[in-house]
Amino acid sequence: MISRSKSSRRRVRATAAYAILIAAAAIGRAQAADLDDSWLRGSFISTPGYVRWDGVVMGATLGYGNMSSDFGNATQSEISYILRNTTLENEFSPSSWTTLPKTVTNSAQYGGFLGYNIQMEQLVLGADIAYNRPSGLTSSVVDSIARNVTTSDDVSHNVYLNSSASIKLVDYATARARAGYAFGQFLPYAVVGVAVGRFNYTTSATVTDIFTPSGSTTPSQYGPLTQTDSQDNVITAGALAGLGLDVAVMPNVFLRGEWEYIYWGPVNGIKTSMNTGRVGLAVRF
Repeated sequence: MISRSKSSRRRVRATAAYAILIAAAAIGRAQAADLDDSWLRGSFISTPGYVRWDGVVMGATLGYGNMSSDFGNATQSEISYILRNTTLENEFSPSSWTTLPKTVTNSAQYGGFLGYNIQMEQLVLGADIAYNRPSGLTSSVVDSIARNVTTSDDVSHNVYLNSSASIKLVDYATARARAGYAFGQFLPYAVVGVAVGRFNYTTSATVTDIFTPSGSTTPSQYGPLTQTDSQDNVITAGALAGLGLDVAVMPNVFLRGEWEYIYWGPVNGIKTSMNTGRVGLAVRF
């Protein structure tokens, strides 16, 4: 009896020890898992329930954008110069005829930004400056138009306009004000600001006027005459607005995704605007 009782106690102690070891191993694995993915669950979020975003921020971005170019009045000055001091231009203004269409071009771009945030509870206000360089935002068009008009001196004109134009956005810089609302690891925000871009452009127009005076059956021809204008590194300002989202992945590291729209001032009569989507990686100091 004594032998069987001791044997039973040994089995109970062995079973209990084994159970304790299994429980300890399970707890250890759970704690390790907590350490491994704690950043995913925002373990660095402060007691109020949101990340601190105040301080200096800087980062790099990659984006993809499209530029819409309206060339409708791009060759107006060239045509006006060719037809200067003529009854045709004074009465019918061929220089104002829309010769060239609109186009859209796409390009990748890269850049970087530097900014500063101040935080009042969950409201985050900030400002930043950025530089962006597209890899190939260039648009070019060629088109023509022909019209028949009769001026007040009873001269019939068959007017032919042949135009071409191109524009390239070399690079641009922005200065933006930002307002956001922090919750958890996220900071959605809106931005407004100004942009300064560097453009290259070329415009060219050829005018031919085949005219016939009243009572005559023999037409005469004026032209073709060509006028060209081009310039590199033209600086133009624009206005911008956008929306974005910052996501903290470490206490001082965050990812950024945003959309930005810029409306540029005309460049030699060429009107442009652009939409850009970008992602970035940044740090906070």
